[in-house]
Amino acid sequence: MYIKGVGMTKFDYSDKPWWRFAYEATDEALSDAGMRMSDVKAIILSAISSAAGEGEHQTHKASLLSDLFKTNVPIIEIPSVCGGGGVATFVANRLGFDNILVVSGEKIVDNLSDVTTDWIMSASERVLEQTEGMNFPVQNALVWQQYMEKYGATMDDLALISFKNHQNATLNPKAYYFQRQVSLEEIKKSPIVASPLRLMDCSLSANGGAALILTKEKTDVEIIGSGFATDYILTFNRGTITHFPMVRTAARQAFDQAQIKPEDVNVAELHDAFTSVELFSYEDLGFAPIGKGAELIKQGVVNLDGRLPVNTSGGLKAKGHPISVTGLAQIYEIANQLRGRCGERQVKNARIGLCNNVGGAGGSATVHIIRKN
Repeated sequence: MYIKGVGMTKFDYSDKPWWRFAYEATDEALSDAGMRMSDVKAIILSAISSAAGEGEHQTHKASLLSDLFKTNVPIIEIPSVCGGGGVATFVANRLGFDNILVVSGEKIVDNLSDVTTDWIMSASERVLEQTEGMNFPVQNALVWQQYMEKYGATMDDLALISFKNHQNATLNPKAYYFQRQVSLEEIKKSPIVASPLRLMDCSLSANGGAALILTKEKTDVEIIGSGFATDYILTFNRGTITHFPMVRTAARQAFDQAQIKPEDVNVAELHDAFTSVELFSYEDLGFAPIGKGAELIKQGVVNLDGRLPVNTSGGLKAKGHPISVTGLAQIYEIANQLRGRCGERQVKNARIGLCNNVGGAGGSATVHIIRKN
């Protein structure tokens, strides 16, 4: 499928209902595509929970979108938490409709409550892990401890990733940290959340929306590879805890379909829910040998002026992470990079981009490879 249009709201703490973010992103995507809603033949909605939204406990969100967009086309809801945007795109890419809208909107920040937090935590294993205190920061901290011991990486490596993503976000008008500088010293001195991970190693919850219009009609930007894999929900049942096997599987599928190699990629948006996850992804996606991912950040390879710029948008860390919107926001950034629309953060001569979206604590992953024609 080809990408006809893309849209995205600013990621911030705006006090709007979730569907308003979805509507605004869709309006921008339709305008970008030169289309109207009547041209759309199906809709895929990436969404989290009826519990996410104080006073908005809404199920059957597909029907709400039907009302909002005044359409009776098929609407499919994908509740794959953090990885929902990538999964929704994977599904849309295979359905065969002429024009299909993939959309998501989330209001997370204003609604932080015990109910909402508990629901978000249900994306990882409830009985054996969470009863022992294994929430998302703890899971990722334990994994990172093992990685450091095994491969000799340091917290300074993660600080460089955080700093890079914050620097990129200052150039992105739709990022939460747009024009908001954060120093390397601030990152290194930020509070410990789950040792050794610090606050500035953790992604930023935000409200927002994003949308794509996929089409069979040939355009200048095409999804040439699409991979999706699911893994065991128990963090320590996967054979390795220092990497994400499902990312490797999804990447292999996408690269095989695209008939290219990792070294052909010019720009990438990776799932930096924690800075450590971005580093693992360098290796799982084939950009660096196992145990050598830190070399990419230390040598500047993944910086904006490097050979393979990563998270030019600011990533989940500094652009923001509205849960199910994230995968679509990644594709929004890559499509705009390939079209030369990214202003000061534009990657020169970018022709092939990659997006990697992860669900939960490594329970699922999608990889999409996008080419400028």
